[in-house]
Amino acid sequence: LASYQDPLLFFTLRDAVAKADFPSRLRFGVVDQHAANQRALVEALPFARQVRYVHLPPEDTQGVSWARNIAFSLYDGEPWLLQVDSHTCFEQGWDSNLRAQHTMLLERSSKPVISTYPYRFDFVGGEPSYSPSEGKTALVLRPHPDTPLESGDVVLRFIGKHLFTGEPVAGCHIAAGFFFCAGQFVEEVPYDPFLYFHGEEQSLSVRAFTRGWDIFHTTWTPLYHLYKEASVAHESHHWHGEVDARRAFSGAYLTERSRLRLARLLCGDGLPGAYGRGTLRTMDEFTALSGIDYCNKIVTDPYQGKLV
Repeated sequence: LASYQDPLLFFTLRDAVAKADFPSRLRFGVVDQHAANQRALVEALPFARQVRYVHLPPEDTQGVSWARNIAFSLYDGEPWLLQVDSHTCFEQGWDSNLRAQHTMLLERSSKPVISTYPYRFDFVGGEPSYSPSEGKTALVLRPHPDTPLESGDVVLRFIGKHLFTGEPVAGCHIAAGFFFCAGQFVEEVPYDPFLYFHGEEQSLSVRAFTRGWDIFHTTWTPLYHLYKEASVAHESHHWHGEVDARRAFSGAYLTERSRLRLARLLCGDGLPGAYGRGTLRTMDEFTALSGIDYCNKIVTDPYQGKLV
């Protein structure tokens, strides 16, 4: 978890432990970008020894990808990786559920990644409330029609669309707020710290795909996300307010740097090195799977109109 000024960080940690079938097996890598060092609160948790905690003042941070790069550095060889946002609640037995789904997907891929945008939860009377999915659809992540590819800008916004099915669906896009896979992902697809916010998921998805990982959208996501209202200003946005003005790199600069870096990854030389494309698959193969042709600025529908 990479948390930025999030009042729900400790709720998320406690809920994950309370709802797990095997809570003693959990290990948390927490990067807490917060005005106050909350280590004392971490040490007061009954599972404190399972939490690897890094505190960073907000004015010292450089965005979500940078923070998640640090979070990945807290990995210590665990067999599984779950990345979620710091405002997440869980179903009972979520850990067994995800491991079981992953085991089933090993029949289709040697390196499956389970991911999608989790459904929403809200607090009602102080308790998390959500509507469990019925297992009849998979939420497939697709480019938003209102953000087409344009010359010089390959940043896309993605939305979830339903496909009526009882089976996991092969996809092309990793949701950074929820993905589950083998722990070796941390070493094979390290987070690019030079990205900021927009394009984070596109980079992760293409780099994972070209290294042989397969993305799946399943019919059961056993956790939920508290989404922000799009029309409301939030002080917890990294680029909001006076803190941004005190940073060495402003949000506007980091956004532009990310735009250029993503274009180089997807349409240029592929960014050679750990943060670049892999060599097991090509961008032509990614286009064939996803319908997204970054170089020619074309998006087609590989699902043939079946998404709703």
